[in-house]
Amino acid sequence: MKIVLTGGITGGHIYPALAIGDKFREMNPDNEIIYIASGKQLERSIIPGAGYKLYEVESEPFDRSDYVKLVKTAFRTLRGRRQALKIMKKFKPDVVISTGSYVSVPVVMAGHSYGASIYMHEQNGYPGVSNRAFAGYAKKIFLGFEGARQYFKDDSNIMYAGNPVRKDFYGRNRNDDRRELGISEDDLVIMVFGGSLGSETTNDIGEAVARTYGGKQGYTVIWGTGKNYYDEISNRLQREGFGYDNVRISPYIDNMPQMLSAVDISISRSGALSTAETTMAGRAAIFIPSPNVTADHQYYNAKAVADEGGALIVREDGNTEQKVLGLIEELDTDRSIIRNMERASLSIAPLDAADIIYKTIMETYSK
Repeated sequence: MKIVLTGGITGGHIYPALAIGDKFREMNPDNEIIYIASGKQLERSIIPGAGYKLYEVESEPFDRSDYVKLVKTAFRTLRGRRQALKIMKKFKPDVVISTGSYVSVPVVMAGHSYGASIYMHEQNGYPGVSNRAFAGYAKKIFLGFEGARQYFKDDSNIMYAGNPVRKDFYGRNRNDDRRELGISEDDLVIMVFGGSLGSETTNDIGEAVARTYGGKQGYTVIWGTGKNYYDEISNRLQREGFGYDNVRISPYIDNMPQMLSAVDISISRSGALSTAETTMAGRAAIFIPSPNVTADHQYYNAKAVADEGGALIVREDGNTEQKVLGLIEELDTDRSIIRNMERASLSIAPLDAADIIYKTIMETYSK
């Protein structure tokens, strides 16, 4: 089978696509798979590194507030469609699998024109614009959260699968990963991260945690600032002379399976990828849902984990950092709560999401 993967800009779209591609490779190494995206920095660093050839086409987010920009975006998207169609005529795909974002729009349009079978995966509790707009092209739309079904006009081609994550999350051992990372098996390990680009709120929390536990024996703090914030934060802390061996600050956590395996408490936004990976690792989470997303879908992502006992939710306000520090203190005081949260988190992990997607595509693509 020949497969085109698409979906990009953020890890939340890229990694699920790669997890699906990896499953097809695992089941049949003869499957030919390419990735078509926009060529943004994160796509160029992640996709080829995962062993997939990346083709780049033009794409741009739609801005409905500005008519002139909207027209320019439409023309650029159509150019991207022509570019993607040219690639497909050479590659001759059987299937196009989209994980959404505006990057996928010209590719899905081209796949439909070419005659490939279109499949989509929607990671969030509230579907993105591209998946909703082109839902009619899809043979199947796979959901990361069952609650997303209500936002599609027709649910006859929709099925729940969960959010697929990379196979690197399976079968890890906390103590082995801590030894490789140089972290004591006895430490309370706290990780704060805000995604590939970062967020002001998670960085305020990261700094509060770093200042509270920096230099304290028995604690390790891992802080992923995001690439947009790293230089400013790093330079400012250096000028202040802040630096402790037990505080690790980096722009991006590129070994997330190992890091999540090693931690006791994970603190992050609650995008679909973060919630899926945290549960796959079976880790206790403190989620701070972004208030700047459509239909408050990050809250509902977090609630799905919290309702089972695997996470705590902190709503963003002027006292967010202190609330998070208070929860860490409570968990530190009684670490049996952390262990109970870990079991609850793992109990709702999307263990077979990639299997469901693979089997369904194989059963339906040629029909």
